[in-house]
Amino acid sequence: MSTPIPEIPETGRIAAVDYGTVRIGVAITDPDRVLCSPLENYNRRSPSKDAQYFKELAELERIVLFVVGLPVHLSGDESQKSYEARQFGKWLFETTNVPVTFYDERFTTSMAKDMLQDAGLTKKRRKARLDMLSAQILLTAFLENPNRALGSISGLDDR
Repeated sequence: MSTPIPEIPETGRIAAVDYGTVRIGVAITDPDRVLCSPLENYNRRSPSKDAQYFKELAELERIVLFVVGLPVHLSGDESQKSYEARQFGKWLFETTNVPVTFYDERFTTSMAKDMLQDAGLTKKRRKARLDMLSAQILLTAFLENPNRALGSISGLDDR
């Protein structure tokens, strides 16, 4: 079950996740949340390797919150992909024990595509950067307006 955004420390790194079934874009803030940068695209491998990746990310970067992009329709209604992203968020919390919040990711991919096109990158280089740039755009939006979160998972009562 989702709840409003959990209380989070005033400092500490936040990571955004642009969820995909094949590739996951990851962006991260600095500890003071002044900057957010694309980190990488993680190519999914297996449930155990995915868990190892996210556990290590959470520990090494000292993540205090994950923001998972929630694909919703223009009307604001959720879709099958929204359900999958919420299931991933639940798994992410259970795997890392780091609170997870969901945030509307509408237009992040199209904005990222436009930015990469404007940068004059080749199609191959645009594809290589798309998901992590989408995650950065998502993270920037969250930092600017965290009250627009679409629910969170942050404790045993949420499962």
